[in-house]
Amino acid sequence: MGKIFLDHIGGQKLYSCAACETNLTNKRELISTRFTGATGRAYLFKRVVNLTYSPVQDRVMLTGRHMVRDVMCKNCKAKLGWMYEFATEESQKYKEGRVILEHALITESEGFPEA
Repeated sequence: MGKIFLDHIGGQKLYSCAACETNLTNKRELISTRFTGATGRAYLFKRVVNLTYSPVQDRVMLTGRHMVRDVMCKNCKAKLGWMYEFATEESQKYKEGRVILEHALITESEGFPEA
């Protein structure tokens, strides 16, 4: 088996997989910290790297019906949250293509100074 290729998008504050410390995203990609997942607090991000995705599932959530995919760490396969594929409610369309990462399943660390 070949080596897994991992991306790194840099930034001053980094978010990584709590299980294996693989870099996932940074603070510039953060949209909101006001979400709730199975483990408690969750964050909505514009762009997240180093993920694998489950097949699409239809879920009824607090904000309505959504088509979502679970997201897992590309390196260690730990479940980290989900990605919104489609929202039926017009007011929820801003979530489409965005990723939720559960706070308990990720770590925050200092990154690199901006040049």
